Amino acid sequence: MKAVTAAHVRAAAKTRVNESNLNSVMIALDRYAVEFGLHLPHRAIAFVAQLMHESGEFRYDREVWGPTPAQARYDTRTDLGNTPEADGDGYKNRGRGPIQVTGAYNIRAFYDWCKRKGLNPPDFGSNPDFINSDPWEGLSAIWYWDEGNPDRKSLNRYADRNDPEMITLRINGGLNGYAERLACYTRLGLVVLGFSPLDIRGFQGKAKTAGLYKGNLDGLDGPQTRAAIHLMLVGLSPKDPSAVVKAAPVTEETIVAVTPPSLDAPWWKSKEVIVPVVTGGGLSSGLAAVGSMPWQNLALVLLSFVGVVVFLLWRKSLDTKAVNEQIKVLA
Repeated sequence: MKAVTAAHVRAAAKTRVNESNLNSVMIALDRYAVEFGLHLPHRAIAFVAQLMHESGEFRYDREVWGPTPAQARYDTRTDLGNTPEADGDGYKNRGRGPIQVTGAYNIRAFYDWCKRKGLNPPDFGSNPDFINSDPWEGLSAIWYWDEGNPDRKSLNRYADRNDPEMITLRINGGLNGYAERLACYTRLGLVVLGFSPLDIRGFQGKAKTAGLYKGNLDGLDGPQTRAAIHLMLVGLSPKDPSAVVKAAPVTEETIVAVTPPSLDAPWWKSKEVIVPVVTGGGLSSGLAAVGSMPWQNLALVLLSFVGVVVFLLWRKSLDTKAVNEQIKVLA
């Protein structure tokens, strides 16, 4: 029995999916899920939920090209493995697949991974469009999950401990769209467990009866609900020693997702300029905090200090003038 099917995804999606794009992912999972540990339901749901968000619920399997200002810079981004010359390789190596394999470096890394796995891939470097053929399109997402992410390790360990925040950070680099990623996980998890994608209250009732949910039957998608979904999905895993999940599930804390400032935004519009507050540790910790401030923050602190000094001198001059006037009256 498959952990996740195309029918599950269609039922969980809020919009109509592109069947060809979805089928590419299903083909790769059918062939390689067991090899990469994605045959376990709690891992498969975590994996596919991220792809649902990244691909616009499988509507896109390649980067929509403007070019935007960021895309225009691809052409000379050597950090992506592209050449420093404006020779068109930015467009050539634009993102492909449900998780957007982008740049010559990543395309080569995906190719090398396929070779090491004995998969006999075509030459993605000479023609990156091969990534959008089967089974490579779905495999490109499995590659990123398995090794292409910043950890260079499988993200299964984060799925095992029910840590969607870390999965998102490793896939996105930040927490963009985090709330929607969680919603995709909940909808898909409910469908796989036999519920309507919106029947959170019904699931909570069943999970409470099973001792997996301690919260209120409020029909809200929160951390306790997702933790119960995780536990119930783990219960669907094959009962064999290789499928044992050793890491205990965790209930993630509520966090506020912050969109990183645009590369083109001036520093004064950035939400990242924050004045730190020294709460203890004396002079040494205070100096350390000041030393670690961005120059914008330090300038604000110095201006504030100068303003206070000027105000105090002004007040002192007023007091001195008042005293002199009083002396004249007494004389």
